[in-house]
Amino acid sequence: MKIILLFLILLGVVSGRKTPLLKGLPATSTVEENTAAGVSVCDFNVTVSPLSSEGVAILPTIVNSNPLTEAFDIESKGGLEYRVVTTGNPVLDYETMPKSFDLHIFVEDTTGRTDLSILTIRVTDKNEHPVFRGNMAIQTLMIYVLEGTRPQCIYQVDAADPENAKLKYSLLPTTVPFLITESGAIFSTKEFDYEKDPHCYFLNVTVTDLDGLNSTKTVNINIININDESPYFTTKQRIYRIPEEQSPGTIVANITAKDPDDEGSPSRLFYSIQSSDRYFSINPSTGVLQVTGRIDRDALPLQLHPNISLIVQVEDSPSNGHASNMEITIIIDDINDNPPECSPSAFRKEVNENTAPGTFVIDLRNYCKDIDVDPSNNQFNFTGLSGFGSNNFILDSTVSGRLVMTGTIDLENPANPGIEVYTLTVRVQDIAHPNYSNIIYIYIRIKPVNEFFPVFSTLSYVFNVSEITKVGSSIGRVHAIDKDWPPTIITYSIVAGGGTRDYTNIFWISPTKGDVRILARLDYETTQKHIFIVQASDQEKFTTASVTVNVLEVNDEEPVCSPNFYSFQIPVSLAVGTNINGFRIECQDRDSDPRSFRYFINEGNENNHFTFSPSAGSNTSRLILASRFDYESGFDTSWIYNLRIYITDDNLLSVRDKTTHLIETGTVTLSIRVIPNPTTAITTTPGFTVVTRRENLYSASAWINAPEKKKPKKDVVVTMTKLNTIFDGEARDPVTGRMYEFNTRSGARRWKKSNEPLKPMLAGQVTSGATDNRGQGTDRAEAASKKEPSEKRKELTAATKPATKPSADQDGLRLQKQKEESEGRGLSSAAPQGGN
Repeated sequence: MKIILLFLILLGVVSGRKTPLLKGLPATSTVEENTAAGVSVCDFNVTVSPLSSEGVAILPTIVNSNPLTEAFDIESKGGLEYRVVTTGNPVLDYETMPKSFDLHIFVEDTTGRTDLSILTIRVTDKNEHPVFRGNMAIQTLMIYVLEGTRPQCIYQVDAADPENAKLKYSLLPTTVPFLITESGAIFSTKEFDYEKDPHCYFLNVTVTDLDGLNSTKTVNINIININDESPYFTTKQRIYRIPEEQSPGTIVANITAKDPDDEGSPSRLFYSIQSSDRYFSINPSTGVLQVTGRIDRDALPLQLHPNISLIVQVEDSPSNGHASNMEITIIIDDINDNPPECSPSAFRKEVNENTAPGTFVIDLRNYCKDIDVDPSNNQFNFTGLSGFGSNNFILDSTVSGRLVMTGTIDLENPANPGIEVYTLTVRVQDIAHPNYSNIIYIYIRIKPVNEFFPVFSTLSYVFNVSEITKVGSSIGRVHAIDKDWPPTIITYSIVAGGGTRDYTNIFWISPTKGDVRILARLDYETTQKHIFIVQASDQEKFTTASVTVNVLEVNDEEPVCSPNFYSFQIPVSLAVGTNINGFRIECQDRDSDPRSFRYFINEGNENNHFTFSPSAGSNTSRLILASRFDYESGFDTSWIYNLRIYITDDNLLSVRDKTTHLIETGTVTLSIRVIPNPTTAITTTPGFTVVTRRENLYSASAWINAPEKKKPKKDVVVTMTKLNTIFDGEARDPVTGRMYEFNTRSGARRWKKSNEPLKPMLAGQVTSGATDNRGQGTDRAEAASKKEPSEKRKELTAATKPATKPSADQDGLRLQKQKEESEGRGLSSAAPQGGN
């Protein structure tokens, strides 16, 4: 702001100011250094224009100074009179600050007239008092001088004159043994003796400049006493005796000494123990010798050397002083402070039950001792035999400490409380006062003797178990006891039996509980009874018992029917009540009566066209057409029926028993194709036959559980259709396996003519029409054949052995021969009717 204001003022001056407003300026004035604040330096007036009725718009202001300073300011004296005064901040110093200042003073009246003038102030020098520096400038100086020190410089005074004038030093009083040089160095003039000379001197040091201005400070000089005599002991006693086990802090002796340097006043001496010692300490100021550590006369090294020697030293200074030494001896006396100790403090012994009276058990004295050194303090005896069962024992004598048995202990005796461990206590006690004692614990375990064999609760166990019991189930438990006390752990095991041809172990017994469980499924139809031997052992003795497991029969076998899969074709016009293709099933059940079977079709019997007769009470049943087919009205739409027949073995059960008894179910699957009536007339043409030949290749590796790898088997199925025949349907005879033709309207049948005899198909093998429809007939028939009875399977296996693939000529000859044989036989008596 000052720079901007100065610029405006200069601008006004340059613009042409005619009449000055500052009267008495410019001017030059002087001021003395160190002038206090508020001292007037220069007075001046302000002259305003008559047009300026209101006076000054901007009061006189120092807008700049050269050099810059805030040591001056302008004050009003009243009206238009002003003066320049010192501010005291900073204080003017001729030696360190500029010697001259140019102050630029600016003023402006209310008409806008301005004026700027310069006041030059010169600072004049003034003579000032000299000043002390260093420690003497801030405090009274303390100087210490050792007695016996030769005369020398003891301090250098540091002072200065603000005007750098030469200074003069003086020292008062003049009678003291000190002097000060022109450079301000203070010297001692004699060798002081603390015992003869004053201990302290007070000196006034004055420094004066050339004009006589001076400053004075006080110096305090102390004479320090030095140690030049050795102290000596005043205590005469050298041997002390104390009992062992004194508590810490117990005073043993009071060592005293004196120092010749301190005659007439208490000596300041320092006591210490020079020899290494862990039992005692000495007060460094008073010389009191006291116990600090445990003193055990019965432990090494005091057990062998009960005398303790100490070197006590007294010094008249903590360091580098004069010292004297004195040896003292402390004798440690033994006391009875230890009870007899036994190691171990608890004894564990074993004694067999039925041990004879008078048997020696233990000699306690061999394990006990008293560590007190003095023989009068280490004698002890044994007393106070007590504890549960102590009536069975006695101490041979109080001195010997021999423990012997007085009675026989039989753990199995009812009069015996059954305690296996007797806890006895014996007191071992000092003979000398104060009769310290300890308790000895003796644990005597009566070791059981295995006298008895385990005994089963019965010699023969019988368990009745259902054949459907789950594997892992518990079927019973055997139990044995042992009269020995305490009860021994009995371990159970199967030592004989319990296996079959297929399983080494059918049963398992819990080694600790005797729980018998089954490891394999029981089968009444295979084995009705199992007998095995179990053993109970107490690790030393054992006994055995037999276990008989009766397997209870349960209905767990399902009916097995033959065939269990079959596929055939029937005409749409087949009469109701007809045994379809003479088909029947024959069922067997290993655990059910033949009269227990029921037959019902569970799936695929749309519109209930099919049924079985009889439906229950027999192991054989025939497939019967129950209702006619009706495709013309749309009632029937499916031409293929996949029937799933269920055969249950619950026919002989009441309704009530059916809810509680197990019921098994067998299944049979039938595939029936309905052949529609022909819709076009068959023209009479010269007879010829279209032969369709299809070969199915089988690989034994494609079957799981194939007994051995065989050469690929070719199954050749030849289907022939005679175009000029009036028979529009065909099917396979279930007994012979031969193909026959039938008329869908009249039901007339005849053996199908062929030049090559067709191989009988397995039960359940589909005809060509069925195979073409589903593409899976052959596979399903072959799978079904594995479940037929063995006799039927042998017959069919012989009939279906693969033949060597014929050549084209051989095929033709075989077909011709087949045709001739068929025409020669006739069909009146050979037409298939089903049945056996």
